[in-house]
Parts: sequence; structure tokens; C-alpha cells
Amino acid sequence: MPDSERSTLWYPYAQMRGLEEPLEVVAAKGSTLTLADGRMLVDAIASWWCVIHGYNHPELSAVVHAQIDAFAHVMLGGLTHAPAKRLADKLVEIAPDGLAHVFFADSGSVGMEVAMKMALQFHRNRGVAGRTRFLSLVGAYHGDTSGVMSLGDPIDGMHHLFRGYLPAQLFVRPPLRSAGPSLDEAVRELRSALQAHHACLAAMVLEPVMQGAGGFRVYEPDYLREVRVLCDRYDVPLIFDEVATGFGRTGKLFAAEHAQVSPDIMVLGKGLTAGYFGMSATLASERIYDAFLGEGPDTAFMHGPTFMGHATAAVVALKSIEVFRRDRYLDRIAGIEAQLRRDLLPLEAPGIVATRVFGAVGVVEVDSPARYAGLQRFAVDRGVWLRPFGRVVYTAPPYVITSDELGRVIGTLAEWFRR
Repeated sequence: MPDSERSTLWYPYAQMRGLEEPLEVVAAKGSTLTLADGRMLVDAIASWWCVIHGYNHPELSAVVHAQIDAFAHVMLGGLTHAPAKRLADKLVEIAPDGLAHVFFADSGSVGMEVAMKMALQFHRNRGVAGRTRFLSLVGAYHGDTSGVMSLGDPIDGMHHLFRGYLPAQLFVRPPLRSAGPSLDEAVRELRSALQAHHACLAAMVLEPVMQGAGGFRVYEPDYLREVRVLCDRYDVPLIFDEVATGFGRTGKLFAAEHAQVSPDIMVLGKGLTAGYFGMSATLASERIYDAFLGEGPDTAFMHGPTFMGHATAAVVALKSIEVFRRDRYLDRIAGIEAQLRRDLLPLEAPGIVATRVFGAVGVVEVDSPARYAGLQRFAVDRGVWLRPFGRVVYTAPPYVITSDELGRVIGTLAEWFRR
């Protein structure tokens, strides 16, 4: 195992001392990565779930080249351009009802920071003081920047090391399908938290129906309906983090559609640009937006990412949405889900705590990370790219994956756990 301690490139989520040399990719097409040594791997996780159309999609690549020939990017401060305006219009058109304005940023984490700042200033602009805390769900993950780290699980989340630095938020338990409180118990817990703390809450924040990096935990859609009713009762804005769940990953265009509920603020990322560029969109309702209208800068939203509304990212996002709808991707996702339910869901072996499938996500939960020690190299030898984390081994593939390619992914997991 080579010593990567002195590498100039610092890799994410990795202990650099003794790090095994990462595999170098030299080309990619569809669901396949080509390595420098000529090996080819089926990407079972779509580069952290964002490459929804696969790699090097000809139509997406074409609009990128065309936009670069015109201009790649200009600031939105005092300037504007058609791609950003058209993308904002399109997102409002397809988003849950009531979301009418779009603020762009450059990553899901920053998009969530924008949402938090919007909620805080919404109350301030209305002359309401003291509403500075957030209500989140146990098991949540909302990003790696400082503000949103505080919304992640403070006990078991990856950011527990930063306790003491991060503001202390409030947490309630969701009604998970596999464990946790019942729907009635979870609603009672939520009601009690809102009743006791609504006067200090800027907003409630959650990943609708499925928690992503917290372990792909699924909870009941009916909970979202109860959340909406209670947040309205206590005048607490509701923020949906659809960075991971948006653009079809759960089988609907947006996970909110499982409950037919609209939030006050919604954040998109990952699949928004299909892996071509970093971009996020924070959508807000008229009620939120109108609180920022005034006669001077005091009520304006003072946030402005340098690459906000990046023109080249915007054109690829527009083309991605067009292809998604034209090529009936929700039908493709239903096919992926059916194959995962048929072949992955019944998997049983020592150490497997549970399997679950939701949309284009298949998960094997284990009792200890030791159960998958060595799996990544094992999978690479069989032509599959996987990256387990926590206590889960999962696949969240590109939507263009073939049934044979997905069969190889599932077969590799079955072979590993049954060997």
C-alpha cells in the first residue's frame, strides 16, 4: 500500500497516511469508467448520485461546448443572461406548487446555507426577534459547510467532532420504515417540539421521505403531511433538502411528490446539472420572497456566490431536464427499482441487518463496517465501482444503466456477502 502522506492532492473523507492510490479514470461513457490501466468499471453510485444521464451524454456535452463558445460565465451582480433566467423559469414550472423564485449557488451545501439564511432573515425582516434555531431530524445530513453541519445528527453524524463549535439545534425522530418511532409517536414528538420551541425556530429542515448520506433511511410520506400542518400551525417555515432526492432518485421527480406536499423553501443540487458542473438552486415561495422586498439594502438578501447562475451549468441543467422528461426517465427508474427489488432485496447473509430499495437506490445495511472491509477491491476485480460508508453498502446508479450492468452490480454484492 503506497504512502500518500505527501500527496499534493488532498482527497475527501480519507486518511491520507497509508491511503491506497486512488484509481485513475481516463475516460467515461454511459455507466462505464475507463481506468488508466485499461480496466472498465460499471459505476454503481453515479459519482455520488449526480451523474443521472451517465457520462459524456452527447446532447449535454453539445450544449456545454456551444455555451463556452459564446461565454462560459459572467457574474450576476449587475449583469444577467438568458441561461440563468430560463433555468429559473423551468425550475419554477416543474417544482412543487408555490415555489416561485430561484436563488442559484454552486453546491448543495451552499444551497442549504442559503436556505438557512433566508429563513433567519425572513423573520428578521418581519420584525420578529429570537428565531435563530432550526429543527432537524435525527439521522440527517445536509452538507459539510459550517452552518449546515449543525443540522446533521449531532451524536452519530460525521460532524460530531465539531460539537462546541457548531450551534446546537433541535432534533426529532422520523418514523423510519425499518426502525424508530411509529408515525403517531413521531408526530406527537414533533408536535411537542414545535409547541415548546416554535418561538425560537427559524425553520424546520428535512430530507423528504429518504435520508441520503445518513444511511439511506426511508420514512413514511404521511409524516410530511403532518409536518406541513404543524409547521403552518406554529408559523415555522419548512425547508426541504432535495439535493440527493431530487430529479428522480426516489422514483418521483421530487421526493415531496410522494406526499403531495410543498415546502416554503426547497434546495436542489447533484442531479440538477447531471454531474457536469457544481450548481445548486434554492427555491422560495412568494411569502418568503416578499419579506425581502423593501426600500433599501437592509431587507435585501445579502448573499452572492461568485459563480452564481453559471451560464454553462445552466444550459446543461436545462438540457438535462429536457432529456429526463422526453426520454421518460421515471419509467427507467421504475425498471431499476423493480430489478433491485427482485434481486437485491431478498439478499441474506451473516452480518446483513437489512436490505431496502427505494426508487433507484438499493441498500445493504450491515452490523459493522468490518463486514465490507475489502469489498471495494473485490468489486473492482469484477468490473464494478462501489464506495460503502458507515454501515451501508449501496447502489444509486446512473438512470441509463442497463439491466445487464445492474445485474453485475447486484451479483457482485451477492457474491461478496455469500462467499
